[in-house]
Amino acid sequence: MTPVSVAVAGLGTIAQTIHLPLLERLAGRFTLAAVADVSPALTDRIGQRYGVPPQRRFTDVGALLGWGGFDALLLLTSGTHAPAAADALRRGHAVLAEKPLGYALREIDELAGLGEAVTDRLMVGYMKQYDPAVRRLAALVERIGGPGAIHAIDVTVLHPSSAAQLAFAQLPPPAGDVPAAESAALRATAEEPLRTALGEEPAGPLRELYGIIMNSICHELSLIRLLAGVPATVDHVALWPAKGAGEGDPPSVELSGALPAGGRYGIRWLYQPDYPAYRETVAVHHATGSAELVFPAPYLLGVPTLLTETSGRHEELARTEFRSPVGGFEAQLTAFHALVTRGTPPLSGIRAAAADLSFAQQAVRRLAAQDGLEPAGETAHA
Repeated sequence: MTPVSVAVAGLGTIAQTIHLPLLERLAGRFTLAAVADVSPALTDRIGQRYGVPPQRRFTDVGALLGWGGFDALLLLTSGTHAPAAADALRRGHAVLAEKPLGYALREIDELAGLGEAVTDRLMVGYMKQYDPAVRRLAALVERIGGPGAIHAIDVTVLHPSSAAQLAFAQLPPPAGDVPAAESAALRATAEEPLRTALGEEPAGPLRELYGIIMNSICHELSLIRLLAGVPATVDHVALWPAKGAGEGDPPSVELSGALPAGGRYGIRWLYQPDYPAYRETVAVHHATGSAELVFPAPYLLGVPTLLTETSGRHEELARTEFRSPVGGFEAQLTAFHALVTRGTPPLSGIRAAAADLSFAQQAVRRLAAQDGLEPAGETAHA
């Protein structure tokens, strides 16, 4: 097994709770070469915790890439990942970029301009696709005849507040050491692709829907893509507030439409700030049975995903259960190692990122049509 030296850019929640502990667990496959974050205090704290020398701790992704003493990059920064991913790919690094890869189709088109020989080294972080329970379900779909055999896919996400989900981790509060001018510049950079996608001043519901799809529901889309292909239509969109939701809380979202090979999908993303724990179910119904995935909270390592398969006729029903031996994040990192060392293609790359953006823009356009709003930017042509 060839160890891969990796740099980690972005040391926030997902890095601290998931990726850094897993890199330590998978020490036979990875060595941590460098870290970067806009917060100097956080960079130093994480560098000390994981034994990264001071000269390999950076507060700018560009400076990290300029150093270049590594094979691959875990890109876990906030906002769009497309510019930094393009820079890293040009320099010859493989990249695992957290979702979403970008917020505008123009960003993805610019990345695609690098050519397949370059972008083939890019993996987009849809970890649920790599979960062993999901892979087992995908194999079941192939056995029953492929995507055309699927009658319906129903997805329900019960989403508590982020604070509730992360209480167990006891993460320290932000150091507050990023200069105000730098923070403002980062916010402006993050807004640019959103303006490209949605126009200068999109109506509040349109922006909310787009953000929820690209920041969260894209995970559910990745599962639908894997099992049945990219959704063919977005026929219905609904947004509504949860009981007890406060100012600034996101609405719940409902989406439905047609699958490309026949059948229907439905997604209900329910924001319930006081719900006891995150829970996601994905049910696939076909002519002779059903299969249901139940995902635990994504930040909990070592808690298995449950797959329940039900099949048969009338009194001959059979039910089997399977629990993942490893989580999706760990399986994804193992797949990333295979991409770097053997060129094994990722399950989601630049085309998948473009498909999710197109879906989100179609959904925004559908909501605009339902509510009598005027879409703008790329969404006006979705």
